[in-house]
Amino acid sequence: MTEASLPDNVSTWLCEPLPKRVEGSLTALAQAEDVKRVAVMPDVHLAHEVCIGTVVATRRLIYPAAVGGDIGCGMAAVAFDATADLLSDEQSAAIVLAGLYETVPTNKHRSETMPESLPTELIEMPLSDGGLEKRKSREGRVQFGTLGRGNHFVELQADTDDRLWLMVHSGSRAMGQSITGRHFQKAAAGGSPSGLISLDSQTAAGQTYLADVDWAVRYAEENRLAMVRAVAALLATRFNVETDWATLIHGNHNHVRRETHNGEELWVHRKGSLPAADGEAGVIPGSMGSTSYHVTGRGHAAAMCSSSHGAGRALSRTEAAHTLNDRDMTRQMQGVWFDHRRAKALREEAPSAYKDITKVMQAQKELTRITRELRPLLCYKGT
Repeated sequence: MTEASLPDNVSTWLCEPLPKRVEGSLTALAQAEDVKRVAVMPDVHLAHEVCIGTVVATRRLIYPAAVGGDIGCGMAAVAFDATADLLSDEQSAAIVLAGLYETVPTNKHRSETMPESLPTELIEMPLSDGGLEKRKSREGRVQFGTLGRGNHFVELQADTDDRLWLMVHSGSRAMGQSITGRHFQKAAAGGSPSGLISLDSQTAAGQTYLADVDWAVRYAEENRLAMVRAVAALLATRFNVETDWATLIHGNHNHVRRETHNGEELWVHRKGSLPAADGEAGVIPGSMGSTSYHVTGRGHAAAMCSSSHGAGRALSRTEAAHTLNDRDMTRQMQGVWFDHRRAKALREEAPSAYKDITKVMQAQKELTRITRELRPLLCYKGT
């Protein structure tokens, strides 16, 4: 645990000193009404209102900004009955990349690939108002089974035994953003005090937000599983590869839920933080050119049973786009298959735009234990 000049209710696990703006944001968060505890993960970095890589515990108030707009964003991983040799040549990699463009859109489905409907559970779970229900039937269906942009990805990896694995990172797409925006509007119209907007969990407004969060978490889970199934079908069709579904690891790192810590029931908000209860399996990716990890939690009390959700950004997207060029991107991705035609667009996601994942893992060794190390073979990412 590395010390920083923060309020007493903040615990930190850092791999580098905090930038002043991050420290200021964390201080404001820790001093917000009803915030009992804050845990800061080593992948922490600046984001709108609340930093990514934080865990916030309250007794009664809910802070939507401490969850973020991509509600339910998370990771899924599964192994195949194949080895890294499957992607040993350019032709095989090209087949996989072309298949991913076809079956896992980054933005929305074309009419011929659009699902007929959402899963029954999502249809039957109501959202809190008619506007969100309309978006469910439109954007919710058009974007179901799609990846999204930014740091969302599909990656094929190999473990230390050369076994082939899949890792998918995605969330609730436009639906999560719509839900967050709608509740922010309602809270602002209701005359919330200045500063971070909060909702009282014991009011109708708080309860409807929590119900909509539950829906978005389920949508994000089903969205990831749809993509996992699409990749599994692609490898089965083109390479006769079977999926070992017993190895599936699946969870999310953007949510708010009721948990008990030190005998007290609290609302625990995680924004870019992985639940890490003792023995709980999880996935922590590096960058698109670095090592990723499968982990199990250690149940660390001061961290509220949490860990980092990834490496965390070292450069903002703007900084990366302005300081890195196409050659940097190609050099840093040496040995990993990706679409070189998109090197310029992917600069903001270059490996050097992220913190060193090995330092991040070292900084949180008391929070989580590594069970599997994976190297990247092929990365598919939207921009």
